[in-house]
Amino acid sequence: MSFAEYRELIQDGDTAIVFLGHESMFPVTIQQGGQTQTKYGVLRHSTDLIGKKYGSKVTCSKGGWVYILYPTPELWTMNLPHRTQILYSTDISMITMMLELKPGSVVCESGTGSGSLSHAIIRTVAPTGHLYTVEFHQQRAEKAMEEFRQHKVDHLVTVKNQDVCKNGFGVSHVADAVFLDIPSPWEAIGHAKDALKIEGGRICSFSPCIEQVQRTCLALEEHGFTETSTLEVLLRVYDVRTISLQLPDFGKPAEVEKGDGPDKSRPVPTPQPGTAQFKSGVSPRDMVGHTGYLTFATKSLS
Repeated sequence: MSFAEYRELIQDGDTAIVFLGHESMFPVTIQQGGQTQTKYGVLRHSTDLIGKKYGSKVTCSKGGWVYILYPTPELWTMNLPHRTQILYSTDISMITMMLELKPGSVVCESGTGSGSLSHAIIRTVAPTGHLYTVEFHQQRAEKAMEEFRQHKVDHLVTVKNQDVCKNGFGVSHVADAVFLDIPSPWEAIGHAKDALKIEGGRICSFSPCIEQVQRTCLALEEHGFTETSTLEVLLRVYDVRTISLQLPDFGKPAEVEKGDGPDKSRPVPTPQPGTAQFKSGVSPRDMVGHTGYLTFATKSLS
């Protein structure tokens, strides 16, 4: 099992997602002889999981059933153990597009945090790209490296435990893109510029406060970055409902109108008021609001 390469069959040591419903799922490490408790009963790894295809519908000991899903970065984002606040797929998709990431890209990231964005970047740049990720907190850096090894993507990522604002990323003129998710990104802009390739490259900074964005934009301008823009991604989900509405009553029409018969007139039926069904999109009263601002810029060619 690798987060960067799909495999059809479940094997010992894999990380899989136990799916009980859209609001209920969790990750599990498959182990020979292991068991996992669910609200539908026990899943026995040796007999119920190992050797089965990912996506299989598996019956638990109480008769209920679950799906066993392959762990994509999107599913991992929804189920990972939180060591820090994380980025979700709404922002991650925009970051991936605006940084122009593709297979073979080299990316520098700080900080690693819980590894939500890291897994998405690795999947995008595989099989020939590489991620250099820096985490200030030693235990978080060690845990991230442990997860990358378990998920069979450690050959695509280098984890460094250091202060990016003081020591940089440890590489120079190799990166196609740089991502910053730190409290004071303006202090790391110089190191980001040094990490980017000599000719061009893109940078993105994630900040929750507009004051951070302002200082970052000033630092980007001082270091010669161009095409600076700041985005805020808000997700609004609409519920599609079928509603019944009363048809309008425009009054009683004339009883007769001119016709072609001998008496030159014919009766006109009076329409009866009624109802009709329509599809309606209704936005929720409560929605996920501000997460952060994404500031993008391009390294000048000069």
